[in-house]
Amino acid sequence: MSDATGMTLPPDWDDDERMNFMFSDFKENRDVNTTDWDSKMDFWTTAILKSCRDRRTVCVSLQELNSIFRRKEKSPLGLSTVLQSMLRCGKIQRESEFAVDCGWVSWAVGLLLVKPLKWTFSSLVGSRRLSLEESFVVIELVKEKAAELLQAYKSSEFACRSLLSFHELRVLSSKVCADESTLCMALLQLQREKQVMVSLHEGEKIVKFRQRFSITPVNDVDIGVYQLQISEKLLEEQVNKLGLESDRCREEARALLRQGKKSQALKSLRGCKRLEKRADNLLASLETIRGILERIAQSQTDKTVMQAYQAGVSALRLSLKDVTVERAENLVDQIQELCDTQDEVNQTLSSGVSSADVDLDDLEEELKALLDESKPDLPEVPKNPVRPYVGPGLSVDELSSLLPAVPHCPVNVTTERLEDELSHLTLTDSGVGVKKAPSPAKRLEPVQ
Repeated sequence: MSDATGMTLPPDWDDDERMNFMFSDFKENRDVNTTDWDSKMDFWTTAILKSCRDRRTVCVSLQELNSIFRRKEKSPLGLSTVLQSMLRCGKIQRESEFAVDCGWVSWAVGLLLVKPLKWTFSSLVGSRRLSLEESFVVIELVKEKAAELLQAYKSSEFACRSLLSFHELRVLSSKVCADESTLCMALLQLQREKQVMVSLHEGEKIVKFRQRFSITPVNDVDIGVYQLQISEKLLEEQVNKLGLESDRCREEARALLRQGKKSQALKSLRGCKRLEKRADNLLASLETIRGILERIAQSQTDKTVMQAYQAGVSALRLSLKDVTVERAENLVDQIQELCDTQDEVNQTLSSGVSSADVDLDDLEEELKALLDESKPDLPEVPKNPVRPYVGPGLSVDELSSLLPAVPHCPVNVTTERLEDELSHLTLTDSGVGVKKAPSPAKRLEPVQ
């Protein structure tokens, strides 16, 4: 919903019951009903900010608010209380205090103090009462406008220039700031943020934008560059104008020649040549100015490089203040000496500790005796060659003769007897032999 001025009104603006409550005055004590107080305060605070954004301004006054929010021939009764609350919370600030805090009194005196004398006097004497004409700056909105103005400058054709006239900046910010007062407030905020610096030169305000890490006051070099830039702009305009006039004279001479007016055509062509010659002279001057500006820009770059070199040399000299070649050689010698000492210590520790009262030869003989005692008593190895076992080569008859007779009756064989029989078996030169084998009758007794 919007009014005749295009400003967006609150959504419940047509609700009579709701608006009657909002248009009523605040209670003297907030503690009586904190909910109603806070609700009404939030409503009007939001409405004030919204109206300023719609009008693209950052300043408000009680008189303007009474006119903007007038409904059915009535104005809100609590707007003065709302402004006082916003003032205490830091959401708004008196315009005069805002300008003084930014430190621009030198040029703002003739620029910003355009309000009635009543406002100026009340601000200077420190009166805390709100007058209808007193102007306040909305801090949130002025920060937004300052950011928009800075972005507009960086994205414009003037971004390569650090100095701009106030008129050029006014044209540049036409889509950002609704009026000159809003532009001034945005510049004051940029001054507070150390993004710009403003100076007066021959009665004209010059705005300097920060190009590098910090902003510096306008100096003679900046003024000289600014004057060269103005001259460059004027020469460009004159050259373009002369070019258009020359083209017009040439077309006129061509038309007169078609009409058979040769003398007039020659006159027009002669004027065309004069204009072209003048344009060439101005163009040469223009190129000279551009060359000077390029050299100045290059010198600024060289100055920055030299400053960086100087800072680097100073830092290097400071870091090498106590470092000399002699000290370095001395340290290297000390390190080598300590390394040699450490090697000797390690060699001494690895050699072990030997007792002076013990003979090494005696220790070796005792160790040899211990080794001899630890050897086991083994039988002598036979000197005669042992005939290899040829058991698998015996025939069936030879093997059968060596075996005992098979009993035909049940036998009582015990483990002791089997061991006794086994003890009579011996190895002979021919193979397996039996030592005085007893008769089968004695070896195997029938079971009783």
